Amino acid sequence: MNDSEDWKDAGAADELAAKGLSRVEIGRLQIAVSCAAGEFGAVHNHCNHVGGPLGEGHLDGDYIVCPWHQWKFHRVTGLGEPGFEADRVPAFPVKVEGGRVLINLKGATRRQRAPHEPHPLARPVSRGEGPVRVAGISTTAMAKNAPRYSGSDDLLGAALKAAGEKGCETQHIRLNDLKFQSCEGYYSKAARACTWPCSITQMRPKDELTVVYEALVHWADVVLIATPIRWGQASSLYFRMAERLNCVQNQVTTHNRVLIRNKVAGFIIVGGQDNVQGVAGQMLGFFAELGFHFPQFPYIAHSRGWSAEDMENNVRQVRDSKDLHDGAAALALRAVELAERLIATAPPERLERGGRKAHGHD
Repeated sequence: MNDSEDWKDAGAADELAAKGLSRVEIGRLQIAVSCAAGEFGAVHNHCNHVGGPLGEGHLDGDYIVCPWHQWKFHRVTGLGEPGFEADRVPAFPVKVEGGRVLINLKGATRRQRAPHEPHPLARPVSRGEGPVRVAGISTTAMAKNAPRYSGSDDLLGAALKAAGEKGCETQHIRLNDLKFQSCEGYYSKAARACTWPCSITQMRPKDELTVVYEALVHWADVVLIATPIRWGQASSLYFRMAERLNCVQNQVTTHNRVLIRNKVAGFIIVGGQDNVQGVAGQMLGFFAELGFHFPQFPYIAHSRGWSAEDMENNVRQVRDSKDLHDGAAALALRAVELAERLIATAPPERLERGGRKAHGHD
């Protein structure tokens, strides 16, 4: 066979040089073609991490930066950046003849993946033996050097106390105490760019939302979320958490994998103004999408309404209300009772769903 048959035309040299980095398809093969200082390079388009499209990234010197999670590979050799050379993507010989860029597909180097310890959150989801476990998540934000009374956090404490007295294990997680990144929008780049565990969690060991992921996915049977009402909505910390929880829901979409099974959620909502039902509706919809079940009457709430924003009186009313504290305790016990029934019931092997989530994925 003629050696020339091993070289495939990737495109006009002047056009590819002007782009700097581009994705080229030769048959069914996708290649990231780059040009810097007049020198062309060609590597396989798929990143070692989760298959991100290297040709749609950008150049950092002689390294291609993956657009999904910023892994870097040398644009000519395919080697990972300094310190990560054991990770490499296939590289191809390149030459320019007659104004055309030619790539030798048969001369590709081998892909090499360095061994990476799986993240602890990536372990199989399996409930351990023991009593019902109740995680309470408080989403109130406040200055750490000037603590104040929080009605939603106080009522959450009453709920956890009741669960503990029933023999449950409990955790009281305050988002305000955790240092965690806001969602960086990997899902907006591609559905599969939003990974489980969260890409931020994998890349930033100091990110403390692992506490929430561990509780919701692996530890808890019941999750109680407490939030104040801020401008008619749940707190900003609640939404920061919810955005990061997209990686849990997205596993259903991209991998047909349901992480949340036979778990119960309930809500505590406290505000100086109204819109309790609107806040509850968002929370119910979101946690339903994650896969949680709900007890009858799945939330308790308090609001004195639009015309009663004298907050000192609102605080006093929540703090001194036996009915609200008893209601929080009753919510916890309803959730625990449902969890006990679910724990005794094996989850279905397969759930029929609507929309894109109805379709299986490899």
